[in-house]
Amino acid sequence: MFKFTVYIIILASLICKPINGQVFNKPFYASKSPETLELLRVEMSPQATTLYFTLENTITGGYFCTDKRTYLYLPDRTKQKLLKASGIPYCPELHKFLGVGEKLYFELSFPPLPEGTEWIDIVEQCGGNCYWIYGIVLDDELNKKLDELFKAAEVAGPEENINLFRRFLDEAGMRNHGIEGMIYYNLINAALDAGDKVEAMIWYNRLNRSDVPRKEEYIKMLNEKGIKF
Repeated sequence: MFKFTVYIIILASLICKPINGQVFNKPFYASKSPETLELLRVEMSPQATTLYFTLENTITGGYFCTDKRTYLYLPDRTKQKLLKASGIPYCPELHKFLGVGEKLYFELSFPPLPEGTEWIDIVEQCGGNCYWIYGIVLDDELNKKLDELFKAAEVAGPEENINLFRRFLDEAGMRNHGIEGMIYYNLINAALDAGDKVEAMIWYNRLNRSDVPRKEEYIKMLNEKGIKF
């Protein structure tokens, strides 16, 4: 049975007013680390932008914390500093898990976002094993389209997925949009699953020459799978 692996992203433009009272439940995102980190919700108000997370422990003796040097990156690559963490200690203090499978629920608050912000990255800057989520989608319409796209991709074959992702790129009219890199990534994988190395090479080279946000991350992900042209 054909199985399709889903990855996700996003991006957009800025103005300068804060967003008023928007909530995004389980928004799409491009990629993350660690694997068991989940983004449950993003709440935006004139006072703050708050992200709600859960992290599942997978090892005996596991622990977690957040560095105060944790930032939201905006589409223009400016960053906003962490204002407050709740439910999680600041490093070097640690939350020590009692067992495998235990979940930690926590939230991080940042300054309000400029109006029109359609995507953000969250990145912890630390000495090692830092967490991050790239391309968090803050657009209801795009989240809906992504949901439809990936539901279709999960049941389609590789050849059909080539057309699905290619059509999405064309119809969305994206230019340096955060979701773009993820679509390239899945399109390249679909082409290889279909046995079409020429198509995969074309899109790999297009991605490599593009200005897609976090392009290097997608190239790295492909290379780690042995995909390189």
